[in-house]
Amino acid sequence: MTVDDTTSGAGTQPPSDPSVHATPHHEVDHTAEPTDDPLAIRLEQLILGADRRYTPFQAARTAGVSMDLASRFWRAMGFADIGQAKALTEADVLALRRLAGLVEAGLLSEPMAIQVARSTGQTTARLAEWQIDSFLEGLTEPPEPGMTRTEVTYPLVELLLPELQEFLVYVWRRQLAAATGRVVQAADDEEMVDRRLAVGFADLVGFTRLTRRLEEEELGELVEAFETTSADLVAAHGGRLIKTLGDEVLFAADDAGTAAEIALRLIEAMTQDETMPALRVGIAFGTVTTRMGDVFGTTVNLASRLTSIAPKDAVLVDGAFAEELTRTGDAPASEAQAAEEAAVAEKERQEGVEPVAAPKYRYGLQPMWQRPVRGLGVVEPWLLARRGTS
Repeated sequence: MTVDDTTSGAGTQPPSDPSVHATPHHEVDHTAEPTDDPLAIRLEQLILGADRRYTPFQAARTAGVSMDLASRFWRAMGFADIGQAKALTEADVLALRRLAGLVEAGLLSEPMAIQVARSTGQTTARLAEWQIDSFLEGLTEPPEPGMTRTEVTYPLVELLLPELQEFLVYVWRRQLAAATGRVVQAADDEEMVDRRLAVGFADLVGFTRLTRRLEEEELGELVEAFETTSADLVAAHGGRLIKTLGDEVLFAADDAGTAAEIALRLIEAMTQDETMPALRVGIAFGTVTTRMGDVFGTTVNLASRLTSIAPKDAVLVDGAFAEELTRTGDAPASEAQAAEEAAVAEKERQEGVEPVAAPKYRYGLQPMWQRPVRGLGVVEPWLLARRGTS
């Protein structure tokens, strides 16, 4: 996409103070003018489905929105200022009118509407960058000698655009349905925002040293493999991948048992891959504040600290997480308790009494030495392990 063709899901393209640009802030000068490159303009028209017609001021006026509010919306979407260049389309006007209409109808407050614009812009900007970097670049390599990338790009985008658009809407609807389902099952209104979750960090050990030893391409492949494996395992076992940070992933789950399974599966998957460095995982359970798809609070901070002190290829959890696993019957309060329950069942069997089956615990917990954790006081971590077969 060109400097003025990156848009939100509605195909919007922005103005700034006067208006905004269609490229994320970090990639363009804040007052950059739209490109006049012929191919870039043709691609923009193809992707947006419309020609440039409006300056930022004209777009705001046509949408019936103040320039100040238009600027805040467009900047929230991640578009740079473009001065008074005539670079906006009917789609930009329509998107602005819709967003402002939600505020006027009382369905969203103005701050919430700006959050919607920001979250959508940030998410789709990353998606668009990934598709260009990892997808289109490879596909637009000239298939035959003598063909230029320019000659390949336009027809390729023309073929892919409708399919990618439909797939994006499908995935978004699926994710929205899943998120809505989780919210309506919350115990009360307060829990819809501040919820009790299991939060885990998984961190590659010695990643900084790897960056000095591996070639850039090798390092990129390693990070991609780690993120892909983590994302697949988290999703497959019922968790949610919150974000990836190169050598670290942050995930969450509604219950401790799900988080425990994800953590141990991650360790097992990485130890089976000889190309991967060791992994360590830290999990905490408690109240978490969710905003724009991210999670915040003491629980998240504690999970991060536990990760930093976890042994290689091991999972450390906090006391609240251990208590939750015990409460749900996923782990015994102690190995002594588990052994006693098994002994009672065996004795009853030998005496010919119909034995009460001993609980089949999925996980074991080993208390570790208490230790001070920066900013959180003294904590007693527990080492999580698998018991029996899964």
